[in-house]
Amino acid sequence: MIKKSVIGGGVFAVLLCGMTASAAPEPQVLDPLFRADASETRAALLIRDGKIVEKRYAPGYSDANRFISWSMAKSVTAVLIGELVSDGRLQLDAPVPFAEWQTPGDPRSKITLRQMLNMASGLSHTEVGDPVYASDTNQILFVGGTQAMAKAAIAKPLEAAPGSKFEYSSMTSLLLAELITRQLTDSKDPRVRAQAYRRFAEERLFRPAAITSAVLEFDGAGTQIGGSILYMTLEDWGRFGKVLLDGQGEASAPIIQPAWLAFMRTPSLRDGGYGGQIWLNRTRPAGADAALFPGQGPATLTSAIGHLGQYVIASPDQATVLVRLGKTNDPDLGPVRSALGQIMSSIPVKKVAHAQP
Repeated sequence: MIKKSVIGGGVFAVLLCGMTASAAPEPQVLDPLFRADASETRAALLIRDGKIVEKRYAPGYSDANRFISWSMAKSVTAVLIGELVSDGRLQLDAPVPFAEWQTPGDPRSKITLRQMLNMASGLSHTEVGDPVYASDTNQILFVGGTQAMAKAAIAKPLEAAPGSKFEYSSMTSLLLAELITRQLTDSKDPRVRAQAYRRFAEERLFRPAAITSAVLEFDGAGTQIGGSILYMTLEDWGRFGKVLLDGQGEASAPIIQPAWLAFMRTPSLRDGGYGGQIWLNRTRPAGADAALFPGQGPATLTSAIGHLGQYVIASPDQATVLVRLGKTNDPDLGPVRSALGQIMSSIPVKKVAHAQP
């Protein structure tokens, strides 16, 4: 009997005739993600040329589970912002139309949509505090701002000139979700607002991508927590990766306009390792923590990345999507990134048409 596993684009065949119980297991592509030093990987998926090569769960997890996005939600939010830009309802280089920032002399009135998407709004923010409760994100998400998260985020003053520095901010992505909602409805009713957002996400992203498991979480005011919280199954995260790969969904249904996909993949001016609410496989400024693995895999590779080691990697030059979901403390993610880089560098590049930065 011959068992086959696709590794690095080739076929690895093991002759199992007469195999005993003590024989070594067949190597699999996703093995590096399930080593002890890369724990706790809960689920992983590899897709090449639109087909599942390998899917694996840790004990206790299965197709029945929905997995939290954490900051991978930012890339979902960016796709929805792109839909509004393609509709002509928002403009990339125009000031963000929050009425609260339009008082004469308010310097926040100059913040552009591009700057927010590139994490360069200049708004005062502390993403990770020491101690942990000093984090603006934790305060708004989990302590005192849960009934009106966007209101608290909109009230933040500038700490730098818009566009002058990169500062990763979950609150910026929350504001982008609030911006989407305000383009869809004038209602103040939380249920109406949440329904309008959910319907838009279904029509413009989830349905054409054949994503059926998505659960969006909202605050008490009906704002989608677009920087931090939504849930999907492993295969649906893979389907979202397919959207990031070529802008298309099921049966080549168009979702992301090529120009918007190119923008998302373009290095921002203040951090070359970050694009439009998505991480790039490129060198970051000196002193910045590694996000991916430059030098392993193509520079065109991008990834939605979430807290505790959530990754949806899309590599158009390899026609590959790699998903890793789990729970690994952020300071311990080095071996996980190394495993992801090892897998991606084992896959040959095959030039395909895709949106170029």
